[in-house]
Amino acid sequence: MSTNRRGMKVLLAEYTTSHDPSLAHEGAAMLAVLRASFERCGHEVVLPGPGDFGAEITRLAPACEMGLVLAPDDLLSKYTFLLEQATHNLGCGFMTVALCASKVRTGKILAQNGIPVPGDAGTGKHMIKPVKGCGAQGVRLSEGQPGEGEFAEEYIKGENYSVSIIPNRVIGDACLYFRGNPPLILAVNRQDIAIDGDGSFRYLGGETPVHPAREKEIIDIARKTVEVLGCQGYCGVDVVVADKVYVVDVNPRITTSLVGIAACMQEEIAELLIAASKGNGPKEAHLTGKARFDTNGKVTKL
Repeated sequence: MSTNRRGMKVLLAEYTTSHDPSLAHEGAAMLAVLRASFERCGHEVVLPGPGDFGAEITRLAPACEMGLVLAPDDLLSKYTFLLEQATHNLGCGFMTVALCASKVRTGKILAQNGIPVPGDAGTGKHMIKPVKGCGAQGVRLSEGQPGEGEFAEEYIKGENYSVSIIPNRVIGDACLYFRGNPPLILAVNRQDIAIDGDGSFRYLGGETPVHPAREKEIIDIARKTVEVLGCQGYCGVDVVVADKVYVVDVNPRITTSLVGIAACMQEEIAELLIAASKGNGPKEAHLTGKARFDTNGKVTKL
């Protein structure tokens, strides 16, 4: 698949490698995969310097023909807005990013549209999460009360998966609209999540692609989720499979699963992102074999 006849300048603005050591290992892994793909496709990759992140985007984006921001959920909307003022955004629009950053608001919208989400916290152990968080940071199983900037919800015990998906949408002059093929499913990924003695959750990586018994149901829920929220660009929909398929988080951004997917996928992620952002994304991607991946970017083909 080829979406461009000439190389273009692409700004890949990754926040954590210079500004958040706790997440820098995951950020570096995702950035490496994206940079390599864009360069293989003949594009020139531009990276921000170590200074003020927003100022770097504002400085560099006007000279680029497209760009993508990688940042924690609570910061992603702010920096995506700056990018969108100056160049073509390959990721999710800043307004949808702002919505998804609030796990409480997102859960309410999904529930209103018939998508299963965890209920309110009852007695006994329940989940405590940051209202705006990234990955498993600050997520814990507890009988206590949420603190400032946190909320509590029902604990759903089941199998943990994510769906990596690229909606085929275009941002026009006045709105975000759907065109062409339905959202592209890259893979269903099994998530490796550890629960420490104090109840804290840790995301360790996972395996991709996987084909669980309820794969179709998982994919259908993920598709409906991104359509309801109006997502664009690469998204990760986290689910827990129990009596139902529950959506527990929506990440409107590149996720760590990409490092495993890219090791198995015949297509280039760069070309998929470009095509989908213009409403020309393909119907399917082609993955061969399986891969295990961790949060440091280590990939083992299976």
